[in-house]
Amino acid sequence: MIIGLLIAWMVIDFKLGRNKFIRTRTRRNYEDRYSDISLISRGPELFDQMFMDIKNAESSIHVLFYIVQNDHLGYRFMDLLKEKAKQGVKVRLLMDQMGSLQVPRSKVHMLKSVGVEVAYCQKVKFPYLFFTSQQRNHRKITVIDGKIGYLGGYNVGKEYIDENDKPELSPWRDYHMRLVGEGVLDLQSEFCVDWHRSTQKDLTNEALYFPPSAKGSIKHRIFPTEGVNIEQFFGEFIEEAEECIIIGTPYFIPTRHLMDKLMNALDRGVKLKIIVPDQADHSLVKEAAFPYFRPLLAKGAEVYQYMNGFYHGKIMIVDDHFCDLGTANFDQRSFYLNLELNNLIYDKHFIEIVKKEIDKDIKASDRLSASDLESVSLFTRFKEKVASAISILL
Repeated sequence: MIIGLLIAWMVIDFKLGRNKFIRTRTRRNYEDRYSDISLISRGPELFDQMFMDIKNAESSIHVLFYIVQNDHLGYRFMDLLKEKAKQGVKVRLLMDQMGSLQVPRSKVHMLKSVGVEVAYCQKVKFPYLFFTSQQRNHRKITVIDGKIGYLGGYNVGKEYIDENDKPELSPWRDYHMRLVGEGVLDLQSEFCVDWHRSTQKDLTNEALYFPPSAKGSIKHRIFPTEGVNIEQFFGEFIEEAEECIIIGTPYFIPTRHLMDKLMNALDRGVKLKIIVPDQADHSLVKEAAFPYFRPLLAKGAEVYQYMNGFYHGKIMIVDDHFCDLGTANFDQRSFYLNLELNNLIYDKHFIEIVKKEIDKDIKASDRLSASDLESVSLFTRFKEKVASAISILL
């Protein structure tokens, strides 16, 4: 009876909490921008470049990460912020409360003592304790002097520079972007939205953080989502596909709406390629994808399991005219629950660069066959059922 009451409370709490959030959220639609965008697909290269840009900051550093780890890279990152604050640069660090739970209070106190403003977002709150414990701010934003921006899938921790305590999850494969140009101001705006939610301090009217920006060469659009929007948007692009759809994701748990769109695309003769990790980093997420893979494989989809470490990329390419990169996974948690931030890119040259990286991923993968999934054990089938029942929370 106690277990039943607990489950009932969790279900009611989750539904009421999500409904309230959807009613009170703000929807932001940014315009098409032009920026110079560099793709970074290796953690060591990303942090070398990002830390160099932070070292060269002159006026402001705004950083939001889902996860900052309690390890040497996390300490190096925080020490760098400390030094810039001591130099007079305005530094703000925003972290997801649950994702960065292991950051020591001593480190936070150290940062605050030299003038770094530190805040946590998506705190667990009464009365919807279960819902707020599950909804995460999954965004990763870095804005330096209002002129250089970073967005993508990497968090801050040693596993992201290929020093994982679990050898089977190393090296870490992900994508991040460095932006210079008009789009940086939209990244700054998104940081300010989350900062205001967490601190009640409004930074949007401070000219220091929104300097004039030059027009770059790549057409793109910053696309924030908060539990809605992205499912419909992805569905529209899948519906428009004529030749090929490529999806890279660590967790493939589509909604019924998106699954129908993918099946219809296959019926139209569109090629579908999906890249997922062979080795899962969380329980049940691998098995959760199997019920979706079976009908897709039956219609000719190609599913590749990445073997060279852990695949954490979040990417969708439709034909040669649209590429989505950012923080959202192709799963129900990203579509219905988390706060995410993606970059929609409409530049053929940049898309060709991304596709070359995708080709490397496919070469480092094993292709999954329909027979592979028909011969799984009874225990795997059981895990599939459990995963399906709690798919939005995986």
